This record gives sequence, C-alpha cells and structure tokens, in this order.
Amino acid sequence: MTTAAAARAHARSVVREQWEAAYGTAREQDLIDLLLVVSELVTNAIRHGDGLAGFEVAPALGGLRVSVQDNSDLVPEPAYGSGALPVVHEGNGYGWPLIIRLAREISIERRPAGGKTISMLVPLRAADRHSAEEAQQPA
Repeated sequence: MTTAAAARAHARSVVREQWEAAYGTAREQDLIDLLLVVSELVTNAIRHGDGLAGFEVAPALGGLRVSVQDNSDLVPEPAYGSGALPVVHEGNGYGWPLIIRLAREISIERRPAGGKTISMLVPLRAADRHSAEEAQQPA
C-alpha cells in the first residue's frame, strides 16, 4: 500500500469478499465509516508518521480490524482525546476525533525496530433486508 486510495480499495474488497461471506451484506453507512477511518489513518501515517510501513485489515466478529504501521515513534496526542471536534476550524484536527467516534478498541504500540502500529476495530453491521426493501417502496 502506498496511498490512502489503495488502502480504501483493499479494505472494501476484504469486506465484500470475506466479511460479507460470514456475516451478510454490510450496511452502506458502516462501509462509509470504515473507508473514512482507513483514509484518515493511512493519510496520517504518510503525512505525520514518516511514511506508511504497513497496512492490514482482517474480518472480525462485529467489524473489521484495521492496523496501520508507520515509521515514527511519536504517538499523536489527540489519539487519547475525548473525540471532541475542534472548536475553531483551522483546516485540520478533525481526523483523530472522527476515528475515536467511529472505531473501537483503539491501541497504539511502539514497534521494537522503531515506529508504531495503530490498531482498531471498525464496527460493521449486516444490512437489514426488510429496511432495504422498505426504502425502495414508493411513499
């Protein structure tokens, strides 16, 4: 993986090919949340983590486990924040609050050879077939 776009495409394919085979079609809203989290994590690794060193996703009960490795030992301060959005919009600062709101079981571990791994579970739920059918019915 070298770009956020490639990471998003890979995450989407894992959902479609593996997670959905076990749990059913993922809700579109949850898939959008997943792609946002992946994009933020990979972009942060590239911009602030001295480059992307690894990217893994794996299906799990309740969602998709996402792990991003970068080359920086620095742990982003907002990663342990409340998830509150910045009061003043200055062009950035929204990534980690969004990640905190959308993901669960967030962990950050320093790697022995340098850098860090940021891992989390991004929740996915199976789409409710009845709701999808009702949404397609004319009002």
